[in-house]
Amino acid sequence: MALSKVNFNSLNLTPTASKVVKFNSNNNGLEAGDVGGAMVLISEQTASSSSAISFTSGIDSTYKEYVFKFIDIHPSNNAVSFQFNGSADSGSNYNVTKTTSFFQAYHEEDDGSTGFGYDTGSDIAQGTGFQNFTSGSSANNNDDCLVATVRLFNPSSTTFVKHFMINAQTTNSTSDPNVTVNYIAGYFNTTSAIDAIQFKFSSGNIDSGTIKMYGVT
Repeated sequence: MALSKVNFNSLNLTPTASKVVKFNSNNNGLEAGDVGGAMVLISEQTASSSSAISFTSGIDSTYKEYVFKFIDIHPSNNAVSFQFNGSADSGSNYNVTKTTSFFQAYHEEDDGSTGFGYDTGSDIAQGTGFQNFTSGSSANNNDDCLVATVRLFNPSSTTFVKHFMINAQTTNSTSDPNVTVNYIAGYFNTTSAIDAIQFKFSSGNIDSGTIKMYGVT
């Protein structure tokens, strides 16, 4: 059988973009074109010695995915965990049953120690309590803070459970200064719509920081 020769000089190997990503005219999201959704800013809250931050409106059937961005979240107390829970009754109760997985990596500033592993103390198996973002690693020194992203999928579905994914990073400079990265995933085990979300620390207030909620088209 004869083999056909290919003239590589005649091939155009330049990648072709199927969309252009740009900020929209309101500067509150991205216009992503055909192969990706736009992130539309729905609401934003800034903490100031707040016991909790709750989003009780805007989580509905408008979007199939919601994204929460956490910017420089600073606790009033030391060695605390940032947490969240969902509500199926517009914020009257934050106690939805969930099952989750939690693993983390850390690296000390002096390169003295590193670690990576599953955290059995921070996952939940069919429990109604608040889910940790961090495992007691959020510190309250002046320059310490937490950043994170939460993705919540199709919260208004009345057929399926509601999956979520969390990526959180925090600094701890009080002892053995380090950076810790946490990856959490799970689902609200309910076919009721999730229509409100609350965020707080396991102890003390959210001293400062901003939380933004986006819908993904």
